[in-house]
Amino acid sequence: MLRRLPPMSEERLLTPTNKVEDAAAYLLDADRAILFTADYFTPVVDDPYTYGQIAAANAFSDIYAMGGRPKLALNLMNFPTRKHRTLEMEQILQGGANKALEAGCLIVGGHTIDDNEPKYGMAVVGEVHPDRLIYKGTSNPGDLLYLTKPLGSGILVTAFKNDAIDAGGLQPVVDSMAALNAAASEAALQAGVSAGTDVTGFGLLGHLYEMCLGAELSAVLDEAALPYFEGVASLAERGYIPAGSKANWELVAEHTRCPSNWTEHFKFMAADAQTSGGLLLAVPPNRASRLENAFNDRKQWYARIGVMAEPPIGILIR
Repeated sequence: MLRRLPPMSEERLLTPTNKVEDAAAYLLDADRAILFTADYFTPVVDDPYTYGQIAAANAFSDIYAMGGRPKLALNLMNFPTRKHRTLEMEQILQGGANKALEAGCLIVGGHTIDDNEPKYGMAVVGEVHPDRLIYKGTSNPGDLLYLTKPLGSGILVTAFKNDAIDAGGLQPVVDSMAALNAAASEAALQAGVSAGTDVTGFGLLGHLYEMCLGAELSAVLDEAALPYFEGVASLAERGYIPAGSKANWELVAEHTRCPSNWTEHFKFMAADAQTSGGLLLAVPPNRASRLENAFNDRKQWYARIGVMAEPPIGILIR
């Protein structure tokens, strides 16, 4: 359907609409480009304040993924305002505001629609030097792949909603989802990564496939190196799989070769739909130690999970 829409192009637009990127980039002058993105979603946790923090961190993530810094934001909210649940609404907005302050981003307004199902997020404007933009599809064969947050948040949130784990079991995921990707982005810029994206709704495999498509390369993932939150495997095996994770696997299945002993739940784990996940970065081998040192200097968690390889386009897990 989107292909039938009129193309949008202009010489200052650095992200043509036929290329999939995390944010739109528009050149202002030789030293500045603006980044523009929007994201919002239904609650993934019960606490309104924490939900606001997670939604804000998630919205900022597209800016960080492209090497930028968030500068301005507008709140986007659907909320049952006519039911006078104003305290919850205020707590959500407070969570978002405090996360924006942490990011050094100004919230300058927004828009609310009356809706029985709450939804919250932001439209965000960021800034980046044009020469420091990080694109998805610019990796090269041999580039090493790094991930900056563990996987499995969708499975754990689903398990929590079905009373399979308690709030304590969910807390590591909550802390991860609420964490900004600022330090990971700074490390990526310092090391000079070749490509990157953030891992959100399409999961690791979906976003990695986008990187493969853009670069016209394959990716080889190390099964043993794929990092998951504690308890994800057992919960996935018991069937606590979000619908989005199943849909993700269906989208990438024909482009993915996985170990012959993988049962269905392993596939759903690798394709698990993430909320406010980490950055997925490709770096030349001669810069890998520089990237790891930059991570360590910032106390940024990371895992090396694979390598970009020659075509055909697709993902191999071994």
